[in-house]
Amino acid sequence: MGTTYRKMKTVRKIKARYYSREILKYILLSGAIFIAASSPRLVLTLSRKIFTNKNIPKKKINNSFFYLKNKGYLELKKEGCDICISLTKEGKKKAGKYQIDDLSLEKPKKWDGKWRLVIFDIPNASATIRNVFRRKLKEFGFYILQKSVWIHPANCKEEITFLRNFLGVRRGQIQILEINKIENEDFLLKYFHVKHPTN
Repeated sequence: MGTTYRKMKTVRKIKARYYSREILKYILLSGAIFIAASSPRLVLTLSRKIFTNKNIPKKKINNSFFYLKNKGYLELKKEGCDICISLTKEGKKKAGKYQIDDLSLEKPKKWDGKWRLVIFDIPNASATIRNVFRRKLKEFGFYILQKSVWIHPANCKEEITFLRNFLGVRRGQIQILEINKIENEDFLLKYFHVKHPTN
């Protein structure tokens, strides 16, 4: 009984975190949510805007909403006849972290023959940022050519730029290069299971 209860409690926590992160991510992408101030069911209206699943317990959404508000992640302002729900500075940071966690890089179905080199030089004073960046490169499936030179066949400009901007790193500290040929690249072709389009 004790084990079952702990499992159920863990599942409830996971679901609560899911609702909270989805609310933050939605508001981050939309900029803000406007709900009529006269609406008697503010949280219900919020839920319908964000979640397509209509069977989500409204109590869960209600608890998640007020949890985020009490943590200082959400800001409510009355603008005319509407209530504007937006993210605070801390809320944007939290939502951005969720976006990084969800960020992924898909291997191209058909390779364009270009290698993407990511070169970075992040100082020791920013070791945490450097470690986060390295962790994401590993998750993306990059191969380490040298300590700070990583390679991948997929077009990753959008993903790397997003990471660079979110981490607050200057362009000169993280650079993306596209090259058509690498000396002795056969091992890379085997590693990534790709073939040159000309072959």
